[in-house]
Amino acid sequence: MHDVRFKGEDILARQLEMAEANYSRLHERGIRSVSVMGAIGSGKTTLIERAIVRLGREGLRVGTIAADSAGDDDHRRFVAQGACSVNINTQDDCHLDAHTVDHALDALPLDQLDVLFVENVGNLICPADFPLGTDREMVVISVTEGDDMVRKHPKIFAQTDLVVVNKVDLAAAVDVDPRRLVADYAILNPHGKIVLAEAKSGRGVDEILALLGFECTNTQW
Repeated sequence: MHDVRFKGEDILARQLEMAEANYSRLHERGIRSVSVMGAIGSGKTTLIERAIVRLGREGLRVGTIAADSAGDDDHRRFVAQGACSVNINTQDDCHLDAHTVDHALDALPLDQLDVLFVENVGNLICPADFPLGTDREMVVISVTEGDDMVRKHPKIFAQTDLVVVNKVDLAAAVDVDPRRLVADYAILNPHGKIVLAEAKSGRGVDEILALLGFECTNTQW
């Protein structure tokens, strides 16, 4: 991690400046980028794995930034699917920030990428205050987390472009109605999009990618 201290500056304003710099850097190279947030176990990694494979079949070169407090499990999973990946261990920090992403971009062959997924540390609180400079922000939640997840974390859901309600095949088993999550999100963020998905089986992945701006012509998994 990099210890960034700003004397006499508004730290959040400085974070926005660095996020804008990341955004410009990626756009100058024609890279489309997605920030992926969600709690541990929501299915973020599996969904990104599916996206890597799906976009690869469309001829798109995918890179990832995998963030966890420790370990490189997600990073290795992305590499196994064919992505060019950078692993980040945030240690005691519960989120990525734009400065850390900037350094991760230094380690990626940006001229060889079309798409970048940035997987944040697994929680729904800290990442909400730290924009990274991506084109889109996506939050993944699982029905196994309960039907009150949107109501309990209004800030992150109010600002995200897309919500994925994952593991809907388990909804009956955990007595959760996904329609409640859909309704709560519609109230909080009427302009956002929401998809019911089963990342493990691939259900909903094409719809998710379409809403993120990727058109998949090869419909066979």
